[in-house]
Amino acid sequence: MFKRLNGGAMRKNEQDVQALDAAVGYFQDAIPIFQVLSDVNRQAIIIELARYDRLNVSQLDEKISLSRPAISHHLKVLRAAGIVTSEKVGTENYYYLTLQEAVNVLKTLTAAIEEDCILR
Repeated sequence: MFKRLNGGAMRKNEQDVQALDAAVGYFQDAIPIFQVLSDVNRQAIIIELARYDRLNVSQLDEKISLSRPAISHHLKVLRAAGIVTSEKVGTENYYYLTLQEAVNVLKTLTAAIEEDCILR
């Protein structure tokens, strides 16, 4: 599996390098999800949307201590990441969670780490 180099460093074999490269690729695919989820305001919006089937900006404004423009901004970021989708009903846009793609990306990353990386 490893080949000892001068100075005691260990080099992985080609199969291990390919598996690690794949795991790194999956990690890079997940970075946008991590970035979106790292904001506490977006976390609050996700939590509220998880508690209810769907909410509009006014309803979110009642539940979260953010201005409506700030809520709209965070919803735009969440939509761009594919974590939230909206549906227009009359004059209102209702937002709801669409997590399946993000969950699949994170599952793929987790499986690659468990299978191909050294867990310490």
